Amino acid sequence: MRPLGIEGAWLVESRVFGDDRGEFQELFRGGPLSDTLGYVPGVAQVNRSVSRKGVVRGVHFADVPPGQAKYVTCLRGAVLDVVVDIRAGSPAYGAWETVRLDDPRRSVYLEAGLGHAFMALTDDATVVYLTSEGYAPEREHAVHPLDPALGIAWPPGIEPVLSAKDSRAPGLEESARRGLLPDYHTCADFHRELRRRFTA
Repeated sequence: MRPLGIEGAWLVESRVFGDDRGEFQELFRGGPLSDTLGYVPGVAQVNRSVSRKGVVRGVHFADVPPGQAKYVTCLRGAVLDVVVDIRAGSPAYGAWETVRLDDPRRSVYLEAGLGHAFMALTDDATVVYLTSEGYAPEREHAVHPLDPALGIAWPPGIEPVLSAKDSRAPGLEESARRGLLPDYHTCADFHRELRRRFTA
């Protein structure tokens, strides 16, 4: 695992074992991830999405606690995965980082409290993501992925395709005014408590 530039996000690289029969890969291993995080991340739900080129999903996040950590892998095609620091009070508030996921040996893990989005760079881009909490619409929110104030550098030459829900999402500043964003210190306390339980 390699930490990304945004606190609470990592790039995870795994090995593929192949022979004349085909290949085998461990898509997810909880032990090494827990060793890095200092707590057991937990998996409550596994989702799969298939998107045509240009589809943008996100920027999505959930209330903390408990939030919704994600472990994201692209199994087919390619996506530009985006992690956004939407935690009010964070030293890196408003920062974002992109990772091209086009190989199932590469995954992104992001802790609860961070925003997540991706754009499909190919047709039939197939993404599987494990989440630490199940879907709970009353706790889940979105920031508009094309918000100029956020300024995510989506690939040129690809027309973004948004869901009706995401196209109606407020920008980052409006989300902050409405009090929708996770608080950085609350997120830190939440993860600190997870680590305390792990080592107790």
